[in-house]
Amino acid sequence: MSRSLRVIFAGTPDFAAASLTALLESRHAVAAVYTQPDRPAGRGRQLSESPVKRLAGSHGLPVLQPESLKTSAVQNELAAHAADVMVVVAYGLILPQAVLEIPRLGCLNVHASLLPRWRGAAPIQRAIEAGDAESGVTIMQMDEGLDTGDMLLVRRTPITATTTGGELHDTLARLGGEALVEALDALAEGALSATPQPAEGVTYAAKLSKSEAELDFREPAERLAAKIRAFNPWPVAWCPLGTARLRLLMAEASAPRAGESAQPPGTLLAPDTDALRIACGTTGSEVLRVTRAQLPGGKPLPARDLLNARHASLAPGQPLGATSQEDQP
Repeated sequence: MSRSLRVIFAGTPDFAAASLTALLESRHAVAAVYTQPDRPAGRGRQLSESPVKRLAGSHGLPVLQPESLKTSAVQNELAAHAADVMVVVAYGLILPQAVLEIPRLGCLNVHASLLPRWRGAAPIQRAIEAGDAESGVTIMQMDEGLDTGDMLLVRRTPITATTTGGELHDTLARLGGEALVEALDALAEGALSATPQPAEGVTYAAKLSKSEAELDFREPAERLAAKIRAFNPWPVAWCPLGTARLRLLMAEASAPRAGESAQPPGTLLAPDTDALRIACGTTGSEVLRVTRAQLPGGKPLPARDLLNARHASLAPGQPLGATSQEDQP
């Protein structure tokens, strides 16, 4: 007869909720759910429950929301659940060594990268931004380091020329839930082996910030296109359009047309029927094709719709961004 494990689940955002959903559909029992305290959100700054808290509440699970796991009182409460294992998915709090040692089988993490590449806060977006050909999830035995624990299970997925940060997030959330249950099943049967992470190939995925979403058209077209896809749906790549902002949601690198001369980086070129074309690269000799964008005050639209509307601000020769304006004579 298959054994089941008693699990404490710790997570906060939608990505973590996908793993909790898979866990609830498995043979394993969730003893308690830990998630971040409610935070102000939205225009009204009303306190908002995390996706994990809402899911746990709908299943009648005990929910705990400590500000920290470092106090003895919190650790004693956690130990009282007598869990076999603790599963951590995008929780947002540091687990001290004392907590890591509480569950009988330790603590497992669902991490959204192929470790040791992209340890840290934003592995999904950084993989796309860097032009990686694939991503995946790693089920990891947690230790005190930053995503440095032994690997228990790995699942891979390709990153295509059109994969966005949102799409990869959803794919990895699903894969993470499937891999988690597979790992727990094997752990319950004593059939889960650990592999130390290699010392080579370590990279760190820094947390995303709104400040890095402004595009610099002096960068190569391939890098700009990757950043645009990585930052969709957040923080969303943008460039100045006059005194407002043009948000760019999907793009690809393209070759200049025959006889087309280089223009200052950020200059709008003659468009295709379904794409804006922007000069980029250090000399303005590369081309970025933007197939989906959002004008100030508008909604995201295919570029062909923006072009059919004949917005004067998108006329060929117009400069986009501070870089192009600075380069104009």
